[in-house]
Amino acid sequence: MAEPERLNETIKELLSGGREERLASILEGAHAADLAAVVRELEPADQVRLFRLLDDEHAGAVLSELDDPTKRDLLHGLDEAEVSRILERMPADHVVEVVEELPAEAAEKILDLMEEAKSDEVQELLEYREGSAGRLMSPNFVALPEDITVGQAIEQIRKSKPGDDAFYVYVLDDHGHLVGSVPLHRLLTAEPGTPVHAIRNDDVPSVTVDTDQEEVARLVQRYNLIQVPVVDSGHRLRGAISVGDVIDVISEEATEDIQRLGGAAGDETVLDPPRHVFPRRLVWLLINLATAILASSVVGLFESSIQALAVLAVFMPIVASMGGIGTTQTATVVVRGIALGELTGSVLRRVLGKEMWLSLTTGAANGLVIAVIAYVWKGQILLSFILGFALLLNMLVAAVVGTLIPVALKVFRIDPAIASSVIITTFTDVFGFFSFLGMATLLMKFLL
Repeated sequence: MAEPERLNETIKELLSGGREERLASILEGAHAADLAAVVRELEPADQVRLFRLLDDEHAGAVLSELDDPTKRDLLHGLDEAEVSRILERMPADHVVEVVEELPAEAAEKILDLMEEAKSDEVQELLEYREGSAGRLMSPNFVALPEDITVGQAIEQIRKSKPGDDAFYVYVLDDHGHLVGSVPLHRLLTAEPGTPVHAIRNDDVPSVTVDTDQEEVARLVQRYNLIQVPVVDSGHRLRGAISVGDVIDVISEEATEDIQRLGGAAGDETVLDPPRHVFPRRLVWLLINLATAILASSVVGLFESSIQALAVLAVFMPIVASMGGIGTTQTATVVVRGIALGELTGSVLRRVLGKEMWLSLTTGAANGLVIAVIAYVWKGQILLSFILGFALLLNMLVAAVVGTLIPVALKVFRIDPAIASSVIITTFTDVFGFFSFLGMATLLMKFLL
């Protein structure tokens, strides 16, 4: 297997030279993930050229590795017959990921062109809610009745051809209910005449088809699972989710949280075209503009004080900035704790107490530092005290809103990650300006 960097250079060189026969032989032995990395860097026309040199199974594997923007561009360059032929060779759950990126009309045509059995599998998965275990699961799993022997089970597995993702054999009762599982290695090492129910694990962590994909990821992490069975409301086995799919979910959810904490859309990538990014960025910027106007209106209430004592304008950004950093620190930890399932109602008081203690101590330390600097700079001890005290109060507000707002959003089933600087820092900006300028106004006669 060639190194990714060398493979990248070789493919680009052969494409530019038109040496497609040589290129086809190199592509044959390349890993799908490495080819996907190359495809991302190519122009759309070259992406299609390279893709058409792959056999359908290899092309499907590469397609599964591509990010959404590249996938959309590539699918746009291929005709519907080509796409349907490739999708037929892919697992149904991977086909769902591809179909989701297509316009509804194009997706319907492609599904109609596919083999009926595969098309029905895909459409069944598409009926489940996006982001649920049902949408994520693979319908390809190995399930056996509990009353057969190990020898009979192995023979059934040989005939079923379960594929590379089968890590467990699931055991069902007469009604199709999940009652246990057997790791493949245990099945292969047991005596052929042993009943399957005698070597099964009865305690099998499972999820329902409606379980959120984040909860699936937490389950895999908590119990170190390789595969998770998915059942319906009647506990009948419907599919299985592999650890590979869960890793993709973890990466996707972490990226989404980070982007939303920064005020982005949550599903943006570096390769998204500007026309797609513009409306999503604009929405958040307009929201931020509205909150900035709100903070400015608070400053406007004290316009006469600022005119009388212009030095207030020098220190206003410090109070607001420190509060903003405080909220970002707290909200980042809290949102991550919610995502990992660590921040539950029973520990909320302890977390809030911790953040408030940190805000008081760090706020006091920073307040003292800025008070000394302000006194040395401007020579006004009362102004220095007001500045330091306002900073301390604002850090305390930052801890409270940075903890409680994400939790409140979670209660109302809103993604806590949107409690980013766009929302939370509004509180610290408004309170910071109000406390600093308000105290300065009340004590103005002693400052002039």
